[in-house]
Order: sequence, then C-alpha cells, then structure tokens
Amino acid sequence: MSKASFAASLLALTLASATLAQQPAQQPAAAQPAAPSVSQGQQLIRAGKLDEALAFYQGELRSAHNGAGVVLDLLGRTEEARVHFSKAIGAAATPQARAAAQRAMAMSYAFDNDCANTVKYEEMAFEYWGTVPDRYRQGEALNEAARVCIEAGAFDVAETLYLRGQKAGLEEPNISPARVALWKFRTEHALARLAARRNQPEVANKHVAAARAALDSSPEMAKDQEVFFPYLTGYVALYSGDAKTALADLQKANQNDPFIQVLMAQAHEKLGEKEQAIALYRKAAATTNHNPPAAFARPFARKKLSTE
Repeated sequence: MSKASFAASLLALTLASATLAQQPAQQPAAAQPAAPSVSQGQQLIRAGKLDEALAFYQGELRSAHNGAGVVLDLLGRTEEARVHFSKAIGAAATPQARAAAQRAMAMSYAFDNDCANTVKYEEMAFEYWGTVPDRYRQGEALNEAARVCIEAGAFDVAETLYLRGQKAGLEEPNISPARVALWKFRTEHALARLAARRNQPEVANKHVAAARAALDSSPEMAKDQEVFFPYLTGYVALYSGDAKTALADLQKANQNDPFIQVLMAQAHEKLGEKEQAIALYRKAAATTNHNPPAAFARPFARKKLSTE
C-alpha cells in the first residue's frame, strides 16, 4: 500500500469508527477485532467520556489529514495537499496544534516556491508563539519563511523576515550568550546568501566573515552550527561564479541535506560533470522531508531529472 493510500485509509477508518461507536455494542463472533485506534475511541464513548472521545477523534483526523497532505506534497499534488492541511487546521484541538498545522500548510506552499502564501501561514504560527510566549520559536517561524523566499527570488521580503526573526529571538527572557551568538550567526549567514544572490560579492564576503566571527565567539554554539559554515561559503561561491570552490566547500557540509545535494549538483553541472550532477539530483528527488530544504530541493531536482 502506498503512503497516500495508507493516509486515506486511516482517515476513512477514523470517520467510520465515529459512526460505529454510536451504534449498540454488538460484535458477531466471527467479526474481526477493532483496530486499536477504533477500539480506544469506542471505549471512551462507552465510558461516557464524550469530551475525551471527541478530542481523540479530532487528533486522529488531524493526524490523517497531515499525513495525507505531506504525501501529496511529496507527490507534487500540492493543491490536493492543501485541502487536507486546511482540514487539519480546522480539526486542531488546541492553539498549538493549529499552529503546527499552519506551519505544515506553509511548507505546502513552499513546495510550489510560493513565498507570499508561505509567509502568510508562518505569520499565523508566529502569532501563536507570541501568545505563549516563545520568542525563539517566533524567530524560527520567520526564519523558515525567509529561507523559502530567498529561493523564490523575493530577496527583500526574505531580508525583512530574517531581521524580524532575529529581533524576536533576541527578546527571549534571560537569553544565554550562546543563543545570542546563534541569532547573530544565523542572520549573518542569511545576509551573506542574500548578497550573493544580489550579485554583491564584496558585501557577501563581509557577512561571511561576520558569520565566522560569531561562530568563533561561542564554542558552545559552534558545536552544532559549524557544519552550516561550509554550506554558507559554498553557496556564496556558487552564486559568485566559482563552481570549483563551491563544490569543495559544499562537500564539507551535511551530505544528507537535499538542498546541499542540489547545490552540489549545480556546481557539477557548471563544471561539465553531468553524471555526478544527475546522481545528486536523484538523491535530492528522493527526500521525504517536509521542510524548507526539501520543499525547494525535491521539486527542483525532479524537474531537472525530467528533462534528462
């Protein structure tokens, strides 16, 4: 059974279970045992715990809709995916669950390289995290949207989002020095990439140096973030026209990241190394993640492969 069929079956099973649970408890001897999820919902109803039963079924529905939406996005059927994400948002039992579903909807638009609608739904998640409040997650929501917008070519929008994200993140109460350094690194990383895309190599290099300084200022932060530096230098080199340096640097970055795989494939193409590029596009096209790197890399790689 395909993932899409599984998600659809789970959704149908959940809906059916809600109907069955309202009927008298009769089970012929030859009947098969109810699935665990169905049985749990029925038990709650029979115990008279109707509020808990409703929350349970809403959770099952939301999970099924989210799962179906993710699979449909990966299949390139994004309009269908958003029908499910919309239902997941409507079925959310808590504000936090709704924010998670809104974030998933944002990623669905990211699979279409749609900056404006990605921002629309990430802003909804941003608003929720502001009520908790969780300034770090607020910053992350805006950073996520900004990353989509860079690759969509909306550079000014991306820059504004990155700066707003940093501002929100730095408002975290009792923020640690490592967290301050992290926001500095992330912002300089973003500004360097933006400058490279704007064909401003000197500006890009200044921000690369500032990102390096932020890493060096906080060994604690750098333990987890060092791997993102060769991604930065490779990205800047690629968009500055130096494919050889880009490839050498990107090979030091996370090799399991589909976005890195696409950047490396582009570098190989510029160097006339078609076979290596195709192999990397195949890897990127096979990603099953539902995040900004995958949202850009999977459709991009599949389009590249379709022309071969």
